[in-house]
Amino acid sequence: MRVCNYVCVGDGSVGATIGAGVYILVGTVAKEQTGPAITVSFLIAGIAAGLSALCYAELACRCPSAGSAYHYSYLCVGEGVAWLIGWSLILEYSLGGAAVARGISPNMALFFGGQDGLPAILGRPTVLGIVVDPSAAILVFIMTALLCTGIKESSLAQGVITTINVAALLFIIVAGGYVGFKTQWAGYSIPGGYLPFGVNGVLAGSATCFFSYVGFDAVTSTAEEVVNPQRDLPIGIGVSLLTCCVLYMLVAAVVIGLVPYSALDPDTPIASAFASYGMNWAVYIVTIGAVTALCAALIGGILPQPRILMAMARDGLLPSFFSDINKTTHVPVKSTIATGVFIASLAFSMNVDQLAGMVSVGTLLAFTAVAVSILILRYIPPDITIVQSPNTESTDLVSSEFNNDITDICTEDRGARYHTQKDGHEARRRKMAAWSIVVVCVGVLVLAFAASVKNIPIVPSFILCGLGGAAILSGLTVLTCIDQDDARLTFGETGGFVCPFVPFLPVACILVNTYLLINLGVDTWIRVSVWLVIGVLVYLFYGRKHSLLVDAVYMPIMLEKEPEIHEIIS
Repeated sequence: MRVCNYVCVGDGSVGATIGAGVYILVGTVAKEQTGPAITVSFLIAGIAAGLSALCYAELACRCPSAGSAYHYSYLCVGEGVAWLIGWSLILEYSLGGAAVARGISPNMALFFGGQDGLPAILGRPTVLGIVVDPSAAILVFIMTALLCTGIKESSLAQGVITTINVAALLFIIVAGGYVGFKTQWAGYSIPGGYLPFGVNGVLAGSATCFFSYVGFDAVTSTAEEVVNPQRDLPIGIGVSLLTCCVLYMLVAAVVIGLVPYSALDPDTPIASAFASYGMNWAVYIVTIGAVTALCAALIGGILPQPRILMAMARDGLLPSFFSDINKTTHVPVKSTIATGVFIASLAFSMNVDQLAGMVSVGTLLAFTAVAVSILILRYIPPDITIVQSPNTESTDLVSSEFNNDITDICTEDRGARYHTQKDGHEARRRKMAAWSIVVVCVGVLVLAFAASVKNIPIVPSFILCGLGGAAILSGLTVLTCIDQDDARLTFGETGGFVCPFVPFLPVACILVNTYLLINLGVDTWIRVSVWLVIGVLVYLFYGRKHSLLVDAVYMPIMLEKEPEIHEIIS
């Protein structure tokens, strides 16, 4: 049973992470940014993704919920920020899933000798001036039906797809390595050396390669359906990232060694590399790998979104329709179907390639929020929890007495014990920690902005970088010197993985993600801003009015398990 759980979680994360990007990025990044040093770029990107993965692993153990980054932000940062994170993730998974689905037809065309040889059902006809893709929509519906059957069944299917994908990558490594040794690695024997674009090119390439690792966060959205999330989720996340990083580096090293980076085809780099040695039969194996990678990535795009919708609906921010769980499959079937229909309509009627940058915003915002949540959890964890009172009409009297009793107890304890403990040294420590986290975040924003924007004159740029760096160092110094909150040991579920090197690792994660966010471009941020404004309006006119926090009763966490409270609740 333990092995099965590890495999299901690991396969799900590996399948969601190893997308078709590796089949394309090798050519594009090597040709335009890194040269042969693309292997180093994949390593740096893997390390950057690992920083976020360590933060995710602890929160997944502490708060194993379907909401993933939304739920962590809800608990640690607040409802408003959590809503924006969840709203951004909806955009990410929808556009990402549609883009992946529309990538099936071009890859399938290789089996039929080109785009013109595709059957009509797999083609892309033009209807009313719009290039539609029926095969993409059909594929989305198939994957949606598969995900509605249950997490174990869909994990089994994704495991098969992932196995085929990994086998194709291993074939590329082994067959390509054999050819490379026979030809003395001609791709590396070129002028310009290993770093033709310099260190800056390698760093720029790593920013692009970073998005090849996005997808491991999808597995945390299934935490409620994992038998032992405290044990299985960290192992699944860690093993999948390590596996993906090793495979990416080996594939990149082999392909670059076969053909000089300047001669790579940016659209089909791996297939063209084998074809240049007369191995046209290998193109079919590479294409199978690309298609299965797209299918796995599509599952990884559809799987988390219904669970995020479910978590938001549970908190009252969305209609209760999205929070229904099927009693047979234990899956949010209604949310899954709604997600599938939405993504299928996008994939059918919209070319989302030009909106690809928007996919990255949701991921990076979620990664940043998770890193901030780790700092909050360690230094200023929430000290008040929510006690929901009965809300049915038949229990109005009980509800009234419940609220009065709880309020009396909480008020009495706050006056007698609770506030006493929060006065003095502890109150000052929490205040210092809170301001230090704010200073660090502001410093990161200033430093990343000054280092990224090219139109700023050099002197103001250096001044801003200095101010941002000083803010980060001062905040880190204070966080290092003060004690972490003892409440972190009992917050949420106890046991499981603990993120190391706090506060340094989360701050490094925030810095990397913020830098990548700012470098996404003005056009991307204009489009994202429109989506976020829509989200703010939905929250103000629906979510805030229906939120469970409106009628919630609060009490100190230290009193949550006291006998008198349980007697009143019962």
